[in-house]
Amino acid sequence: MAEEQEVIQIELLCKQLYESQDPALRDRAEVAVVVFQESPDTLSKCQALLERADSSYSQLLAATTLSKLVSRSTTSLSVQQRLYIRNYVLNYLATRPKLANFVIQALVSLFARITKLGWFDMVKEEFVFHNVMNDVSSFLQGPAEMCTIGVQLLSQLVVEMNQVSEVDASRSLAKHRKIASSFRDTQLFETFRLSCSLLGAARGEALEQPALLAALLRLAHNCLTFDFIGTTSDESSDDLCTVQIPTSWRPTFLEAGTLELFFSLYHAGAGGGGGAALALACLVQLASVRRSLFSNSERAKFLSRLAAGVMRILEDTQGLSDATNYHEFCRLLARLKSNYQLGELVMVENYPRLIELVAKFTVQSLQMWQFAPNSVHYLLSLWQRMVASVPYVKATEPHLLDVYAPGVTAAYVTSRLDSVAILVREGLEDPLDEAGTVQQQLEQVSVIGRCEYAKTCQLLVAHFDRAAAAYSVETDPQQILVLQGQLTWLVYIIGAAIGGRASVNTSDDSDAMDGELVCRVLRLMDLTDSRLAAVRTE
Repeated sequence: MAEEQEVIQIELLCKQLYESQDPALRDRAEVAVVVFQESPDTLSKCQALLERADSSYSQLLAATTLSKLVSRSTTSLSVQQRLYIRNYVLNYLATRPKLANFVIQALVSLFARITKLGWFDMVKEEFVFHNVMNDVSSFLQGPAEMCTIGVQLLSQLVVEMNQVSEVDASRSLAKHRKIASSFRDTQLFETFRLSCSLLGAARGEALEQPALLAALLRLAHNCLTFDFIGTTSDESSDDLCTVQIPTSWRPTFLEAGTLELFFSLYHAGAGGGGGAALALACLVQLASVRRSLFSNSERAKFLSRLAAGVMRILEDTQGLSDATNYHEFCRLLARLKSNYQLGELVMVENYPRLIELVAKFTVQSLQMWQFAPNSVHYLLSLWQRMVASVPYVKATEPHLLDVYAPGVTAAYVTSRLDSVAILVREGLEDPLDEAGTVQQQLEQVSVIGRCEYAKTCQLLVAHFDRAAAAYSVETDPQQILVLQGQLTWLVYIIGAAIGGRASVNTSDDSDAMDGELVCRVLRLMDLTDSRLAAVRTE
């Protein structure tokens, strides 16, 4: 009876902690909750909280407290106790369909945590925590809501196995890696194949079951982003990432249906929801599969299927009006060159049409400089790498970069110049203030601009002469600000263009063109000095 009263008191504390408007009351409740979580008889009280299900907050507290309890020390609970908690959680999720989403997530996380920590625990010479598929099979065979929970259980387990928590780091990274490797070798491929199978079955019902579809795509994405070789990749080098898919997965990647599945899911979900972006995120990973997984002919077929899917998206860009879809698609385009050689790309069927569509998309993206500015990096990266590869292409098919790269350079230059008037008029934040981003873009443009460099110089000279001439006579203060902004951009771009000399073999003609640009910047210095002197004398 005393324990029941204590449980009721804890439920009251939960309501005070999460619902009270009184900060002092919340603080006292928080202290009391911490005391509860540290008490020795926490386990039975957590079960009582879950059984009573007085509120979602008390269920959340019970789930998070149990997670802390099992994480504290593997010796604090016996194998039988941990197995009991795990089975209890699964049964609880299966028999209570109306749980709040945050409670489901907390219980799913508890399941994943306890499974990971007990991965090598044995009962009667059996790894009792390895029966993951059997444990969730009843969920997957149930109605959509139950199936979604089953998928969440698998998805969170993949995440848990892949991440190094503070608890893992403080214990043993070697043990974490051993568990992750065992899971990779025994469960991960089966999990990925299951996600693809269920996605194929759910493909026609994408609009009716968006939650299930999103959960399945998240599961597939978690499998594809698994740290297969224990390198813990640096997110800042996103565009250099290679997915180290195990050789045993090879048959699945050779199947034409694997890529087609995710492209079709993108198109099915492009009208709304997060499904389309998740499908593209999966395609980004698929496009980044290590080259050595395929033979040359197999890689060519895989790239052809990938390029065909990209072309289909470029021919119907309706779904790319969503900023997240757009960003993921830009990442996908960048992977075309980071993981494949230009000589391989030009051999793709309908390459001329592909490069034309990519160029058109890039130009439009650069012109819409206010929309998803962080995504431009990936497009410029694609063109930079393609142009830089031109000297090494041995294929006889034309790469056509000399046709389309100047248009990309022109779009970048004109869009930056056109943006200045809008920035001044509307008082928006100046992109030039973000020095790191500008520097990165200019490094990319400097390489792109070296393709058909005469056209680049002609463009820069024309814009520079126009702006400098107007600046020398302009008297309207606002228009002076616009011209100063445009000339600033031009000086930056000219500096980058000349700095790009190192990336190509220079010639006398290139030197002469660089000299023309330098002379104009030096004359601008004289012009700005004279204007400053005139201002001082007024």
